[in-house]
Amino acid sequence: MALSKTSSAESLGHQPVLPETYTDYIHANASVVSWAAILAGATSAAAFSLILLVLGAGLGLSSISPWAHEGVSATAFGVSTIVWVAVTQILASGLGGYLAGRLRTKWTGTHVDEVYFRDTAHGFLTWAVATLATAALLSSVIGSVVGGTAKAGASLAGGVATAVVSSGVTSAGVEMGRHHDSSGLEGGPIAYLVDSLFRPDPNATTDTSQSSVPLPEVTRIFINSANAETLPPVDASYLGQLVAKHTGLSQQDAERRVNDTFASLQAKKHEAEAMAKDAAEKARKATIYATLWLFVSFLMGAFSASLAATCGGRSRDV
Repeated sequence: MALSKTSSAESLGHQPVLPETYTDYIHANASVVSWAAILAGATSAAAFSLILLVLGAGLGLSSISPWAHEGVSATAFGVSTIVWVAVTQILASGLGGYLAGRLRTKWTGTHVDEVYFRDTAHGFLTWAVATLATAALLSSVIGSVVGGTAKAGASLAGGVATAVVSSGVTSAGVEMGRHHDSSGLEGGPIAYLVDSLFRPDPNATTDTSQSSVPLPEVTRIFINSANAETLPPVDASYLGQLVAKHTGLSQQDAERRVNDTFASLQAKKHEAEAMAKDAAEKARKATIYATLWLFVSFLMGAFSASLAATCGGRSRDV
């Protein structure tokens, strides 16, 4: 009998009425996540982040001067970089979250609190997708931001230490032993100290101007004993003989000059090592601070995306 009634209704041109429970079943199993809107918002957020990061890099480079005592300081550069990264996160994430909320499918028959939660979730998902895409595609940019901040924080002490170390005070290898020819060595602290060894004694009665000074040999002896606190007695005696021969000093005074020169070299080496350690410590602290502030900026971006998504969803539902 039921089949005949249905056939009669269809023959009269009327559509069959679905049970109310079937409609509720379809609505309950429909996805509430608008992935298309999320991907659209995440793409726009990632692109806007790239634009802002490039702009910030340009502004940062333009504020650095190659001349001494010109341009921004290291502290100002680090602070401005942190602020710019935070602003980039807030603006880009806010844009992506607003687009995701505005473009998502309208939820009919849903409680206001549930709509608010879903919009917030859409904004957070947009920020998460954009962050993962940025980390995958723009990892070099993020690394340069963190590394640039760390270098800026340690540049004041690091520049001086690097200059001293590279000149050959702490290197016991090629840097200390390089020389152009037999007439002299490259400029630097060790070359200056070796030259000072063979300054003639004004009171000397013998003429030493025609003798050839063995600068490379003396430098190699100093390099070999660079890690020792004092010069070995054998080397000190031999260098004393060379100094006495080429300066007119007595053997005792020559050995005293050799030991004093080696002590000066060791003092410069220890000073350079201390400066290098101080620069490394400042770089480590700057890296930690930059990483922590980058974490804070990511949290700001997540909050901005979630809040903007609720604003976009509210505008969509009006």
